[in-house]
Amino acid sequence: MKLARPDVFHPRIVLAGCAALPEGDGDDAGLLIALRNRGLHASWLPWDDPATRDADLVLLRATWDYTERLDEFLAWTRSVSHLINPAPVVEWNVDKHYLDDLHRSGVPVVPTGYFAVGEQVSVPDGEVVVKPAVAAGSTGAQRFVDASAALAHAAVLHATGRAVLVQPYDPRIADGETALVFLGGKESHAFTKGPILPPAGESPEFEETGTYARESLSPADPDDEVWEVGRAAVDAVIRLFDLAPEDLVYARVDVIGGPEDPRLLELELIEPGLGFRQLGSAARGTAERRFAVAVEDALQRLGLGPLSHKGL
Repeated sequence: MKLARPDVFHPRIVLAGCAALPEGDGDDAGLLIALRNRGLHASWLPWDDPATRDADLVLLRATWDYTERLDEFLAWTRSVSHLINPAPVVEWNVDKHYLDDLHRSGVPVVPTGYFAVGEQVSVPDGEVVVKPAVAAGSTGAQRFVDASAALAHAAVLHATGRAVLVQPYDPRIADGETALVFLGGKESHAFTKGPILPPAGESPEFEETGTYARESLSPADPDDEVWEVGRAAVDAVIRLFDLAPEDLVYARVDVIGGPEDPRLLELELIEPGLGFRQLGSAARGTAERRFAVAVEDALQRLGLGPLSHKGL
């Protein structure tokens, strides 16, 4: 590709997908154009393509098979020149034990029991959700009303070397989760994710590649009490890793409940879907532009701007 200004440094930017979805699920389709409108040229590659190591900047966008090759994936995150979000944040966020850190930081989270491999699992009374601590796309997550069945599922997960989370089932999930999107450390937009887990004892339905559970998404306009949970979670990460707010180029905070006792269910800092398709055309263009500006700002902080030393 011939560039208009060969005297200006043009960083090589990769949006990282995976072999099954090398260009994601289509939600990020406008990002290449938004980046190009900022003078930034990016292309998609599966994360395990060796060419990613030649990139100046890699953006994690659809690396949804990483849980199957976790050690390899984490080693790769440390091998690329610059990663968004940063590799230490990614390594922390792959294991849902991070919920304990957020809870200790004062973020209201869904009550969660964490059981390492070999540790005896206990199940509270009532309906529960049992899931692996390292998973994406709801893989391995199930609802149970019978404690013995829940323990049996936990035993299966332990037998495959996976730590286990046990959470009481919150009936408010029937109304869906509110996904709060932050770009460059600031509130951007929100959308609703319909219930994913089917009734107790059944497994969720996965899309055709088997990479993630099917989701029903729709626009959302959350109350400020819900946004406050998102702000608290993002602020906690910033403090934990001594980051500037803009260092989190993107974040998605999944919350259940409305203004009365909203609770964080998950914090997605690795490769979350950002719900651009749930926005109207004008709002989508604004959000994609915010994403591109956040990337542009990150390049400047990393010394990879158009007038950086690499371009001189």
